[in-house]
Amino acid sequence: MNRRTIVQTSLATGLMAGMVALGLGKDEPQSFSKDVPWRLIAWPFPRDAWLPGQAWRRGALDVYVRPKIGFCGNCDTGVVTDEEVDRVTDIDLLDERFVPAKDGLAVRIGNLSGRARLYRYTLMGGGTRLAEGIAVSQKCDLIIAVIAGNLLDERERTAAYRHLESSAVQDWISQQLEGR
Repeated sequence: MNRRTIVQTSLATGLMAGMVALGLGKDEPQSFSKDVPWRLIAWPFPRDAWLPGQAWRRGALDVYVRPKIGFCGNCDTGVVTDEEVDRVTDIDLLDERFVPAKDGLAVRIGNLSGRARLYRYTLMGGGTRLAEGIAVSQKCDLIIAVIAGNLLDERERTAAYRHLESSAVQDWISQQLEGR
């Protein structure tokens, strides 16, 4: 072997070892692993007219949930249009200039039904990201959720929805709506 081949082989071996140590050689992102738990994190948004909610993180996936008591536009039907989702979800907390990425769809979170819509927003340092805004209701009270992450990957979206259905989140939502 000549010296150049030895140096290239050493560099390639070192690069591979570094990738394995950092987890870059895995087939799936860390957030897909069942061993990675959701972590409760501090509510990252400034105070506004509504109470702060709960926020969770798993890998590069964030889920934000909060109640908006007495805010549903139609107490009989709940949230049924994309325009209402645009108006009531908290996507504007990520970027005031958010844009819908596609039409919304009917959703159910626990025993609450409503609507969800995918949005594109700009990160503070530039670049764009996707977030899904969800608005579900009970009578005149809304529960708003925002999922931010790689939502083009259905596994990421499914993981977030499973978290919204988890007992930790459902118990918290029930406490917020208790007696209402």
